[in-house]
Amino acid sequence: MTETDSLLQFEQLISNHDFVLAYFSHDSCNVCHVLLPKIKELIQNDFPNIKLIHCNTERAAKVAAQNSIFTVPSILIFINGKESYRFSRNISLSEFSQTIARPYHLIFD
Repeated sequence: MTETDSLLQFEQLISNHDFVLAYFSHDSCNVCHVLLPKIKELIQNDFPNIKLIHCNTERAAKVAAQNSIFTVPSILIFINGKESYRFSRNISLSEFSQTIARPYHLIFD
């Protein structure tokens, strides 16, 4: 997982990878801290070709603003450089996994 607070680096990561998951969190968000390891494990086990990016909204305010992040946790999925899916607040891991499975397998299988 790549940690970034730079808008330039964020944009470069999006443009240089076919499938990117950007996880936005905040230090004071308990749900963010509980969900992040579960997302990491899911991606590593089921979707290993997805590039993971983590943005702390306190340190990456410009990145959060550019991506219209108003609540945390928020997960943005970028496919071929374009935002394709957005999940916020109460995120079901099974629904999340089902949603990204089809485009993932179309790209990497």
